[in-house]
Amino acid sequence: MRTPQYAMSIFKGRREKLANHLKDSALILAANPEVIRNGDVHYPFRQNSNMFYLTGFEEPNSALIFRPGKNPETVLFVMSKDPAQETWTGFRYGVEGAKRYFEVDEVYSIDSVQDELPKLLSDVDQIYYSLFSNTNFDTILMDIINDLTWSRSRSNRGNLPIIDPCAMLGEMRLRKSNVEVEWHRRACEISAEAHIEVMKTIRPGINERALHGVFLRSIMERGCAREGYGAIVAGGENATTLHYEFNDQVCKDGDLLLLDAGAEYNYFSGDITRVFPVNGRFSDTQKRIYQKMLNVQKDLVSLVKPGTSREALQTETVSRLTELMIDEKLLKGRKDDLIEKKEYERFYMHRVSHWLGMEVHDAGTTLVNGEPRVIEPGFVLTIEPGLYISKDAPGVPDELRGIGIRIEDDVLVTESGHEVLSSKCPKEIADIEAVMRH
Repeated sequence: MRTPQYAMSIFKGRREKLANHLKDSALILAANPEVIRNGDVHYPFRQNSNMFYLTGFEEPNSALIFRPGKNPETVLFVMSKDPAQETWTGFRYGVEGAKRYFEVDEVYSIDSVQDELPKLLSDVDQIYYSLFSNTNFDTILMDIINDLTWSRSRSNRGNLPIIDPCAMLGEMRLRKSNVEVEWHRRACEISAEAHIEVMKTIRPGINERALHGVFLRSIMERGCAREGYGAIVAGGENATTLHYEFNDQVCKDGDLLLLDAGAEYNYFSGDITRVFPVNGRFSDTQKRIYQKMLNVQKDLVSLVKPGTSREALQTETVSRLTELMIDEKLLKGRKDDLIEKKEYERFYMHRVSHWLGMEVHDAGTTLVNGEPRVIEPGFVLTIEPGLYISKDAPGVPDELRGIGIRIEDDVLVTESGHEVLSSKCPKEIADIEAVMRH
């Protein structure tokens, strides 16, 4: 018998916080479906983030029904034990195991969902459910609601409304608890340690794919099940492609390498980007541009505190990077005019920050009542200014062609300011070069 590696009090506490928002309602969360191709090739499974957030249950073909104030209040539907099938696809908790370990009121086989779910929804006034998250479960639920509509119409109660719970759950997930901060801090520490391993390994002639393998090995050796997202391992001009995916080119002497990669630990993701020289030493031009970018990034990190907003950080980023582009003769003209015309987007075309948590671009709205959201203690966000100079960009100095630099850290907002969760990953020129000498 496998036992859960998480304390169930964590998930029960989250449900208790959520209960006040679900009066006379039912929240339904369906697990992510298994990914099976070519008939019997099973790909690695990751649970739906919200399903895990409220249950800690990591099997596919399962669902949570949460009905605060009703009996039973918390119900799991899970796959039944099946020794023959488990020989092929691995252990299942089954009904009895799930009831024993996951601290819910009732557990049923997923095979009985069409019989049991109508009973659980018969006395609620609305359903919280994300349509299109699991098309198979969508079909089952819609059939059940259609049947319930007839009985509700006889009592003049109208149709059963369906509300997407993502915004509600996103509000909870934005504000990290002490346990979640510790998990997130560990994800960032492991990510930083893996970046250092890549810095120590890189050399002219090595393939980007081999460096990706070094990162994966490093995070898994430290207790991670997976990376938080597909890593970007971009040597030379590949770094000017924002979401470079191939990771299959040979690293060349004299080039820079951009590594954007993060570990996922207990479903919380790191997201770090570092740039370092393939041969271990920055050239004079690389050093000049990198140091200017680093100064911008560090100044932006220093602005993170309660009361500011991601929009304010973006405005400051555009201002600082436009100044840099003018200074490096990438742009010509008055700064304000260039910003108004968005000329900076030739070399910087993304946002400087996003929420970070159980997803690399995590849940949580950016606007509140139509205004930019104010950052609060417990939020985690990235700070990642970038500069991307295509080798074919017209009118730019030759020495800058093909240079892509993005420096990204993960920042926890605290009561008094911030904590850089990814601080163990070197980003000063001298520190990077020192690591690469060893």
